[in-house]
Amino acid sequence: MKALQVGLLGAGTVGGGVFNVLHRNQSEIERRAGRGIQIKVVADINPARAAAIVQNRAQIVSDAYAVIHDPEIDVVVELIGGYGIAKDLVLAAIAHGKHVVTANKALIAVHGNEIFAQARKKGVIVAFEAAVAGGIPIIKTLREGLTANRIEWIAGIINGTTNFILSEMRDKGLPFATVLEEAQRLGYAEADPTFDIEGIDAAHKVSIMSAIAFGIPVQFPQAYVEGITKLAPMDIEYAEELGYRIKLLGMTKRTEQGIELRVHPTLIPKNCLIANVEGAMNAVQVQADAVGTTLYYGKGAGSEATASAVIADLVDIVRQASLTQEERIPYLGFQDHHVISSNILPMTQIVTSYYLRMTVADETGVLASITKILADKKISIDAILQKEAAPGQDHTDLIILTHLTQEQLMLEAIEVIQNLPSMIGQVTKIRLEELS
Repeated sequence: MKALQVGLLGAGTVGGGVFNVLHRNQSEIERRAGRGIQIKVVADINPARAAAIVQNRAQIVSDAYAVIHDPEIDVVVELIGGYGIAKDLVLAAIAHGKHVVTANKALIAVHGNEIFAQARKKGVIVAFEAAVAGGIPIIKTLREGLTANRIEWIAGIINGTTNFILSEMRDKGLPFATVLEEAQRLGYAEADPTFDIEGIDAAHKVSIMSAIAFGIPVQFPQAYVEGITKLAPMDIEYAEELGYRIKLLGMTKRTEQGIELRVHPTLIPKNCLIANVEGAMNAVQVQADAVGTTLYYGKGAGSEATASAVIADLVDIVRQASLTQEERIPYLGFQDHHVISSNILPMTQIVTSYYLRMTVADETGVLASITKILADKKISIDAILQKEAAPGQDHTDLIILTHLTQEQLMLEAIEVIQNLPSMIGQVTKIRLEELS
């Protein structure tokens, strides 16, 4: 049988990894797929870079549309990234009846619904395992491995850059800006790290997982997104003292009122496995009714880790290409007519626990005033940590952990607390999840 003919768009870090892994493990991959997989042509705006990778083992072009128009190409692998030209190329490939593999989480999160609709019309496969958590096969797990389960929630550390920064801040007690510079020097953070540190990258990924977990359209625009730029070393230290670690968590949860879809810094108990994921590693924890809690851990990025997921998608295309649309695994895990609209809850309606840090005057009655305000909003206190005032200082830090409450009630309570004459500066609020 003729090998599956692949056109590779982009010969950067991941593209090079795909080419090298596919070449190195060619015989093993063919044994699994039952058919060879061959990269016929590579398109890159830097032909010299592509040539250094390909070494005369594939054709090199600078025009990506030449790949799409090539009648011999069966699958287009998009590794360019971004929302712009990548979207145009993917839609053009679909229009020409070619299957698509992409590692582009931004593209799927923002335009996935449109792309899937066009692919459905043309009867082609769109595969995107590499778009979430790199080499961790979480898309396949949610879409296939847990298909018998009713998934209740997903919590993920799905951005290696921010996890590295938070790990370094905790270990070394350094401020965010200093650790960010170090992350950029080491290559963990881009020159413009906005998508990572502001939580946008994680929101792209959790939006995709939410759609597959709950059988809803991809709804990235409705996600609540908060990054790590305002985190202070003292909060990481206090959290540790109270038995918690702070992680940038992507969270999606099924509730009676609708779906929670959010990314923000979160306190997690230190005895949770996911709280101990360090450096640039990723992890995803899934709670489902039949299997219970499962955890998936590994490299969330990198040349060959991401290439592993891309090639797994190519193998799946070999296995499914001859099937009818109805026989194939659906794009979002649910049959198309069973993908339903669902209400994404506004952040004010979510229910979680909270860490509050306040700098207050060191005087009698302050704690009683604050606890009364919380009690008036029916917010129950779980723990209190009151630091001794430093010698010569007339103020101190007060840290409160709460039980579950609605965000709207917490915001109302903070507004009242903020106006107390004993308050110095702003109340710091960080959400807390027990993940149990």
